[in-house]
Amino acid sequence: MSHVTLLTGPERRRRWREEDQCRILAAAFAPGATVAAVARQYDVATSLIYKWRRTMRARETGFAELVVVPDEPVAASVPAAPPAVIELEIAGKVRLRIPLTTPPTLAAAMVKALGVS
Repeated sequence: MSHVTLLTGPERRRRWREEDQCRILAAAFAPGATVAAVARQYDVATSLIYKWRRTMRARETGFAELVVVPDEPVAASVPAAPPAVIELEIAGKVRLRIPLTTPPTLAAAMVKALGVS
Protein backbone atom coordinates (compact mmCIF):
# COMPACT_ATOMS: atom_id res chain seq x y z
CA MET A 1 0.00 0.00 0.00
CA SER A 2 1.35 3.45 -0.92
CA HIS A 3 1.73 6.29 1.52
CA VAL A 4 0.31 9.77 0.79
CA THR A 5 1.26 12.90 2.73
CA LEU A 6 -1.14 15.82 2.63
CA LEU A 7 0.32 19.19 3.57
CA THR A 8 -2.10 21.72 4.94
CA GLY A 9 -1.56 25.15 6.33
CA PRO A 10 0.47 28.08 5.05
CA GLU A 11 2.09 28.20 1.65
CA ARG A 12 5.26 26.12 1.36
CA ARG A 13 7.02 28.39 -1.11
CA ARG A 14 10.37 29.82 0.00
CA ARG A 15 10.84 33.55 0.11
CA TRP A 16 14.34 34.66 -0.87
CA ARG A 17 15.77 37.87 0.54
CA GLU A 18 17.34 40.22 -1.98
CA GLU A 19 20.77 39.77 -0.33
CA ASP A 20 20.50 36.00 -0.84
CA GLN A 21 19.42 36.47 -4.45
CA CYS A 22 22.41 38.73 -5.13
CA ARG A 23 24.79 36.26 -3.51
CA ILE A 24 23.39 33.36 -5.56
CA LEU A 25 23.50 35.44 -8.77
CA ALA A 26 27.11 36.40 -8.13
CA ALA A 27 28.02 32.75 -7.60
CA ALA A 28 26.06 31.57 -10.65
CA PHE A 29 27.60 34.04 -13.08
CA ALA A 30 31.14 34.07 -11.68
CA PRO A 31 33.87 33.10 -14.15
CA GLY A 32 34.05 29.33 -14.47
CA ALA A 33 30.79 28.70 -12.60
CA THR A 34 27.73 27.02 -14.05
CA VAL A 35 24.19 28.02 -13.24
CA ALA A 36 23.15 24.38 -12.87
CA ALA A 37 25.85 23.66 -10.26
CA VAL A 38 24.98 26.76 -8.23
CA ALA A 39 21.26 25.93 -8.48
CA ARG A 40 21.93 22.47 -7.05
CA GLN A 41 24.12 23.93 -4.30
CA TYR A 42 21.41 26.33 -3.13
CA ASP A 43 18.49 24.00 -3.96
CA VAL A 44 16.85 26.45 -6.33
CA ALA A 45 15.59 26.04 -9.90
CA THR A 46 17.86 27.31 -12.68
CA SER A 47 14.91 29.14 -14.21
CA LEU A 48 14.52 31.11 -10.99
CA ILE A 49 18.16 32.23 -11.15
CA TYR A 50 17.65 33.49 -14.69
CA LYS A 51 14.41 35.23 -13.61
CA TRP A 52 16.26 36.98 -10.78
CA ARG A 53 18.94 38.12 -13.25
CA ARG A 54 16.31 39.59 -15.60
CA THR A 55 14.65 41.36 -12.66
CA MET A 56 17.95 42.81 -11.40
CA ARG A 57 18.90 44.01 -14.90
CA ALA A 58 15.49 45.66 -15.32
CA ARG A 59 16.06 47.61 -12.11
CA GLU A 60 19.51 48.78 -13.19
CA THR A 61 18.54 49.85 -16.68
CA GLY A 62 17.48 53.45 -16.84
CA PHE A 63 17.27 56.35 -19.22
CA ALA A 64 19.47 59.39 -19.38
CA GLU A 65 18.75 62.71 -20.96
CA LEU A 66 20.61 63.07 -24.22
CA VAL A 67 21.45 66.48 -25.66
CA VAL A 68 22.88 66.73 -29.18
CA VAL A 69 24.90 69.84 -29.86
CA PRO A 70 27.01 70.74 -32.88
CA ASP A 71 30.77 70.71 -32.42
CA GLU A 72 32.09 74.14 -31.55
CA PRO A 73 35.47 75.27 -32.79
CA VAL A 74 38.04 75.34 -30.01
CA ALA A 75 40.14 78.46 -29.65
CA ALA A 76 43.77 77.38 -30.05
CA SER A 77 45.18 80.29 -28.03
CA VAL A 78 43.28 79.54 -24.82
CA PRO A 79 44.35 76.32 -23.10
CA ALA A 80 41.32 74.83 -21.41
CA ALA A 81 41.29 72.45 -18.49
CA PRO A 82 40.46 68.91 -19.60
CA PRO A 83 36.77 68.22 -19.07
CA ALA A 84 35.81 65.68 -16.44
CA VAL A 85 34.16 63.32 -18.91
CA ILE A 86 34.71 60.03 -20.64
CA GLU A 87 34.52 60.63 -24.38
CA LEU A 88 33.89 57.85 -26.89
CA GLU A 89 34.02 58.33 -30.62
CA ILE A 90 32.45 55.51 -32.60
CA ALA A 91 33.49 54.99 -36.22
CA GLY A 92 34.00 58.73 -36.60
CA LYS A 93 30.23 59.20 -36.72
CA VAL A 94 29.03 59.32 -33.14
CA ARG A 95 30.66 60.98 -30.15
CA LEU A 96 29.42 60.17 -26.65
CA ARG A 97 30.50 62.21 -23.63
CA ILE A 98 29.74 60.67 -20.27
CA PRO A 99 30.31 62.82 -17.15
CA LEU A 100 32.39 61.15 -14.45
CA THR A 101 29.47 61.55 -12.05
CA THR A 102 27.37 59.12 -14.11
CA PRO A 103 26.75 55.80 -12.33
CA PRO A 104 28.65 52.94 -14.01
CA THR A 105 25.49 50.95 -14.73
CA LEU A 106 23.93 53.92 -16.52
CA ALA A 107 27.13 54.59 -18.51
CA ALA A 108 27.19 50.92 -19.56
CA ALA A 109 23.53 51.15 -20.60
CA MET A 110 24.25 54.21 -22.75
CA VAL A 111 27.15 52.49 -24.51
CA LYS A 112 25.07 49.35 -24.99
CA ALA A 113 22.22 51.42 -26.48
CA LEU A 114 24.61 52.60 -29.16
CA GLY A 115 25.45 49.00 -30.01
CA VAL A 116 29.03 49.12 -28.76
CA SER A 117 30.31 46.16 -26.79
